[in-house]
Amino acid sequence: MLVVFLMALTTVAFMISALLTQHLSRPQAFIYIIDIPNARSLHQQPTPLSGGIAMLVAFILTSIIALMVFIPQNKYILWIGAAVFAVAAISLLDDYRTVAAKYRLLVHFSTALLLLFQTDLWIETINFADLQLQLSSFWQVILSLLFVIWMINLYNFMDGMDGFAGGMAVMGFGSFALLGWLSNDISFTVLNLLVASAATGFLVFNFPPARIFMGDVGSSSLGLLAAAFSLWGNQAGIFPLWIAILLFSPFIVDATVTLLRRLGRGEKIWQAHRTHYYQRLVQLGWGHKRTVLCEYGLMFACALSAIIANFSSPTVQISIMLTWLGIYVILMNAIDRLEQQRITSRA
Repeated sequence: MLVVFLMALTTVAFMISALLTQHLSRPQAFIYIIDIPNARSLHQQPTPLSGGIAMLVAFILTSIIALMVFIPQNKYILWIGAAVFAVAAISLLDDYRTVAAKYRLLVHFSTALLLLFQTDLWIETINFADLQLQLSSFWQVILSLLFVIWMINLYNFMDGMDGFAGGMAVMGFGSFALLGWLSNDISFTVLNLLVASAATGFLVFNFPPARIFMGDVGSSSLGLLAAAFSLWGNQAGIFPLWIAILLFSPFIVDATVTLLRRLGRGEKIWQAHRTHYYQRLVQLGWGHKRTVLCEYGLMFACALSAIIANFSSPTVQISIMLTWLGIYVILMNAIDRLEQQRITSRA
């Protein structure tokens, strides 16, 4: 009975998201915000960017139904919901009219602080294979805050290609749901499955060529949810935090390495740019569809590896992590070489 109801609810989340996304893609929509291409953009035409609202509405409505019918309430759900509301509100304002980065970061910091203190979802230990490192209170606060704030912002940074951020949501939160199911945590399973379903409904209209984008309200909210559910899963013993990092590594690695490279070059990291690895592939002539399909393959491989690693021996876990470190080094070097070959051929 539970499985039937869960299937029905995820279908409802998908349908609400898809229908509302379709409506918001039209000029006569009750909210119609247009994204004008800038220095960071890969698209050429003005495109509506209110799709994130559709995802959030679908997720929130179906989550309320789930809470009323069959999943127990806990302090995680209440405060994660409050955090999503705060991040979505400042992001929606930023979509309407640009909000200075310092004000957005202030809201992100305040939201992360409130979420962590109210839920106690601190990163208390570093667990990997046989390693267990207990963190001091100081480092628990620092690392936890940095993790939440960085996930909010990196998800936003990586939302720059048709179908990309939506696809990561489907794969990442869908994998979280499976891990929760295998650990018999119904609340964790249901909420993640509803996020994945809502993202799938949005993706129907965001897959290349995109008719609508999710905007900051969608990408920042998904980043917050990814951080919160990662910490929840870690705290509940569903998986160690590094498993969540591996799941979302197609976003985490690209955004983090790109940030460090820009810092190393002395660039102003708050300014718009098109130097993420996925952006560079599109500019090399791969296009949105080819690039995003390759990224989907990468996401699926990461998800499969993470699920296997979560139930494997320490030796296998170490092997998986080392393999992925090597893969990412190879992929990044390959893109660097492709760019160099293009420059050489033009000389």
